[in-house]
Amino acid sequence: MNSRAPGLPVEIHQKAQLMSASEVERTLIRLAHEILEKNNGVEDLALVGIRRRGVPLAARLAKIIQRIEKKPVPLGTLDITLYRDDLSTLDSKPVVQKTEMEIPITGKSVVLVDDVLYTGRTTRAAMDALFRVGRPRRLQLCVLIDRGHRELPIEAAFIGRTVQTTENQTIEVKLREVDDAEKVLLMEKQQATIA
Repeated sequence: MNSRAPGLPVEIHQKAQLMSASEVERTLIRLAHEILEKNNGVEDLALVGIRRRGVPLAARLAKIIQRIEKKPVPLGTLDITLYRDDLSTLDSKPVVQKTEMEIPITGKSVVLVDDVLYTGRTTRAAMDALFRVGRPRRLQLCVLIDRGHRELPIEAAFIGRTVQTTENQTIEVKLREVDDAEKVLLMEKQQATIA
């Protein structure tokens, strides 16, 4: 007989692959077109990636947009450390570590880029950090995956894919620049069982 015992470690296993490398690429191309359409081209447009995986996603979007429009898009970086509330119970408050805002954002239409939108706390911390640097004319959020479970009234303007998850599931985005792999996985937490 299997039973769950309190205090046993939680196991995380892959439940499904949500996106392959080619699906990630196609999704980024679509998102780049949507960003251009909603912002009427690249005039006064800037992309800002949230470290870690938002940075390579923003860089890829900037390259795609430059290929389409034949003009470069300014690219900035925010480093926000979140003691991941979906993986531990240490702390759930995002901490802004470093802002590499080598681009001016005041008066710009800024697209903040991240891999997964979950509670909204990381996005809120990123917004606060951006407003300490300058005042964008417009601020929009672009995410590869929106998994729901929002705790703050934050909504993405550009969404690669919406995935309904349960509280015991997480999304893992693997990017070649960070992980040496390219895919999006749905992971599930289960408490270990004893026989």
